[in-house]
Amino acid sequence: MTPATEPPAPDRAIECLLAFWREAGVDACLEDAPVDRTQRRDPPPRPRPTTAAAPSASASPAASPDVAAAVEEARARAAEAQDLDALVAAIAAFDGCPLKFQGAKQACVWRGDPHAPVAIVGEGPGAEEDAQGQPFVGRAGQLLDKMLGAAGLTGRVFITNTVFWRPPGNRTPSPSEQAICRPFLDRALQLVGPKLLLLSGGAAAKSMLGKEEGILSLRGRWFEWRSQDGDVILPALPTLHPAFLLRQPAAKKKAWADLLTLSERLDRPERPG
Repeated sequence: MTPATEPPAPDRAIECLLAFWREAGVDACLEDAPVDRTQRRDPPPRPRPTTAAAPSASASPAASPDVAAAVEEARARAAEAQDLDALVAAIAAFDGCPLKFQGAKQACVWRGDPHAPVAIVGEGPGAEEDAQGQPFVGRAGQLLDKMLGAAGLTGRVFITNTVFWRPPGNRTPSPSEQAICRPFLDRALQLVGPKLLLLSGGAAAKSMLGKEEGILSLRGRWFEWRSQDGDVILPALPTLHPAFLLRQPAAKKKAWADLLTLSERLDRPERPG
């Protein structure tokens, strides 16, 4: 009679089972804690899909400025100004240009002769201009004054910019910012009545003439500038901005040639009709 085989000890049985699982390729436990499978458990509820709530009006980003509406308002206010003092007051009270609320201290509208035969249009105010409330009074403006004096144009210019508030960080004003200020600029030139325009820098030249070429291509060439209502038509000469000349002194001879060209045309005897 064959003796009955005794069952393996519990530890030995567990060791054998683990060895079997290892040989079968089981190398991971699917759950961190043991579960009593003899007890009935209801499945966990499925999470409900979340729907993003519509943002409230207070949480929505600020709407971009309505450029067309701002331009219309600027045009209406500019048309009401009957002299430069009234125009300066209208610009100071105008809230349609975003630059006014981006750190600028005040509007910088013009300086020079209010009846000058030459109008100089630059890009926009810088830090010194913002502090003093006048265009071209910093280092670039001081260089411009010296060049105007050497060309015999001292006291014969009206100086302004395409925008009247300092752009943050002295960045180039955007086309929309220039468009919003344009009705005031047109009205200023209409009130002054210059014979010639000197467009200082690429931002001013491209904005005023509607050109895409760079200033090195535009400078030294005469163009025809028209106000947006078509009432004012003036010869316009683009030139290099004095701030550029401070960085690139070798380019001064080109700007000097432009000033001589403008001075010669300004003082040229008019042909008899």
